[in-house]
Amino acid sequence: MKRWMSTVATVGLVASGLALASPASAGGGRPGDAELERWAHDTWRSLVAMTDEETGLPADNVTGDLQTSSAYTSPTNIGGYLWSTVTARDLGIIGADEARDRMSTTLDTLTDLERNDASGMYYNWYSPTTGEKLTTWPDSGDPVHPFLSTVDNGWLAAALRIVREAEPALAEQADALYDSMDFASFFDPAGAAGLPAGTNRGGFWEQAPPDCSVAAPMYNGSGATAYYTCHHYDTTVSESRIATYLGIANGQLPATALSGTHRTMPPGCDWAWQEQLPSGEYRTYDGFQVWEGAYSYDGMSFVPSWGGSMFESLMPDLLVPETKWGPKSWRLNHPITVAVQKQHGLEEAGYGYWGFSPASNPFGGYAEYGVDIAGMRSDGYTSDAEKTDVDIDRPGCAEGTNPDPVFGDGVVTPHAAFLALPYDRKGALSNLEGIESELGAYGPGGFYDAVAVRSGTIAERYLSLDQSMIMAAIGNELTKDKLKDYFVDREMEQRLRPAMRQQEFSSSWGAGGGHKG
Repeated sequence: MKRWMSTVATVGLVASGLALASPASAGGGRPGDAELERWAHDTWRSLVAMTDEETGLPADNVTGDLQTSSAYTSPTNIGGYLWSTVTARDLGIIGADEARDRMSTTLDTLTDLERNDASGMYYNWYSPTTGEKLTTWPDSGDPVHPFLSTVDNGWLAAALRIVREAEPALAEQADALYDSMDFASFFDPAGAAGLPAGTNRGGFWEQAPPDCSVAAPMYNGSGATAYYTCHHYDTTVSESRIATYLGIANGQLPATALSGTHRTMPPGCDWAWQEQLPSGEYRTYDGFQVWEGAYSYDGMSFVPSWGGSMFESLMPDLLVPETKWGPKSWRLNHPITVAVQKQHGLEEAGYGYWGFSPASNPFGGYAEYGVDIAGMRSDGYTSDAEKTDVDIDRPGCAEGTNPDPVFGDGVVTPHAAFLALPYDRKGALSNLEGIESELGAYGPGGFYDAVAVRSGTIAERYLSLDQSMIMAAIGNELTKDKLKDYFVDREMEQRLRPAMRQQEFSSSWGAGGGHKG
């Protein structure tokens, strides 16, 4: 039996209130810190439950009783587990030896996993118990066409950066894995339509899939043929920007790649399918013209994500010091994004709770949730189970079909509120306390993944991705952003920070706007 299996006993003591105080709680702290620590202990318990002892790979999800895990995992799940292990150690939930053993087991497995030779990238689905690349979907028996995902490899690589700094004994092994991953393999230098600075594709297959693909020599010059996704990651406010950051930091992508995505779709009726007609202006960065567009909500202006969800906007901010390095962009946009979500949940839709992001569907399966009016996609991520689509007028271009919607059974996901902690701590804590005590969406592994607030229907399971976002958010709040300290090195700062610093979004609190804490 592995030494790190002692965590189960440790977490049991924590749940009983018998564990010693963690370093984060020593000497007191701010109101709410004790709650955050308790939530972190319970959240870690879910990650322990879904992680295989021999491979160190977390399953994608586990049932609410922590008994039955899924038979598949992804690079994002693995990366989230690694940074959660570092966070659990830094919060005193587990000891240094156990954390090292856990991460060592995972790195050993990663070293042996089958990968794409020409890029060093990992496939999107593996068995958490054997580490085998999946070619058949465990639940249905349907064929899996092995795919190399840009964003999923980004999150795994990000975690390897953290491990190499957080645990010196594993630095060489983590470094070797990290250095073998070439993000140039995803970057199309020709860019997407109207974006000449170059843009990442969504990923590629080694063999032509049955659906749409674009065959091309791999962009990293390896000589291999890749079958790329027909779509690009062409929006700025997207979780996929983590891959762009890493590529720039590694010298594999030009810094001008930050100008290769849309803030909003361009103005004018040719783009009137988007959710709102944006306001803004054109600005030029390093010779590339960018439409710095923004949407509006309750007097506030902001750069929207594709679907209007919290994790698209704020997941990269868990690891990258975006508000510090982007004083005229992310420092404005992030708190306004949080304010929009809060205003929608509490006032516009009247749910009494907020935090909208893709998560488990309380009525079965998985669904994409967001604030529709705050996303570019015209039939975007909705905030309720009824999928109430908001469609407002685009003056002079299109007449809205549902400008004054009546919202139904709103679905909130706790990880979205945790992501808001740096920007509205008081509001996020109050929201989470209500989700736990009033809605009862809390179990042995922390907050259940989602809850429909009016019917009280709860998705009683835990997703590895969402739990790892919660761990990172709590860890940053209680350790003054240690994960960001691990993630950033001098080379990254020299290459990435100047490019981020010059970006200037059209975000604004507006005359009637303000931080509603």
